[in-house]
Amino acid sequence: MASAPSQPKRRGLAVSIGLNAVLLVLVCGLALYAFMLKVDLGDLKQRLSKEVETRQQAERHLIETRNQLTDGMREIEQLKAQLAFQKTDAQQAAAARPALPVVVGFRSSMLGQGLVAVIENTSDRHLTVMLAVRSLNVPTARRFTLELAPNASTEFGHLEGWQFAPGDEVRLFSDRFGALNITVP
Repeated sequence: MASAPSQPKRRGLAVSIGLNAVLLVLVCGLALYAFMLKVDLGDLKQRLSKEVETRQQAERHLIETRNQLTDGMREIEQLKAQLAFQKTDAQQAAAARPALPVVVGFRSSMLGQGLVAVIENTSDRHLTVMLAVRSLNVPTARRFTLELAPNASTEFGHLEGWQFAPGDEVRLFSDRFGALNITVP
């Protein structure tokens, strides 16, 4: 009979050891899982801090860019105001100048190619004028320097560098005189 009670004790001991082993494995598994979670949590914290830092840098850059844009817009407005003021001054100065003593007429070209400008200097002085021409039909523009003899006329057409057509804008100007604007009839 002595062997009967020792077997349940051994069996209980074996079950207890088995349960303890299972519990030990379970505790080790939970500890390993907790360690992995801690490592993952650390990685997530690190990534999150990097993203926060990146976002803060982007926001700082955006603020700097906005400030630069605001400064640029303010400078543009100041330059526009200065330009408008200078334009007004230039217009007043041009209005104060005497009229350009030149008369311009147009005739048909003898060779049949467009029109020829007949530019007459009505003063008794030699004039150097700039002739600026712009075509509305073909988007082109050119400038020419003309020397006008006193009380004489000069012809200017396709042989001299421009074939005039109706609607062309012609502008003659000189430093000492106001500008003369004409549209070719």
